[in-house]
Amino acid sequence: MPRAKRTEKSSKSGLDRARSLPWAVLLQAGFVVGKRLSNLSSSERERLLALVRESGGRLNTLSEKERRELRKLARKLDLRGMGGELMPLIRGRRGRRGRRHG
Repeated sequence: MPRAKRTEKSSKSGLDRARSLPWAVLLQAGFVVGKRLSNLSSSERERLLALVRESGGRLNTLSEKERRELRKLARKLDLRGMGGELMPLIRGRRGRRGRRHG
């Protein structure tokens, strides 16, 4: 069976097309998160997971000591830095908008 001929040349390069795929963004985000998680030791990662599971996403279900421990682990993850690395991925998916003047 013959292939259909393209009448218009695609304006996107192969790299641009790969960037437009959601799985590629998820993969890049996974690398960013994995890099941050490697800052924690194995026992710290296990403890972080246990605290998150125990809290069910609600900090008020943890004791004050557990909340302090969770904050300490979160600081080691550098969540602000992680957000800085993830935001370009999110912005890239929505398109870039310039600042409005006037």
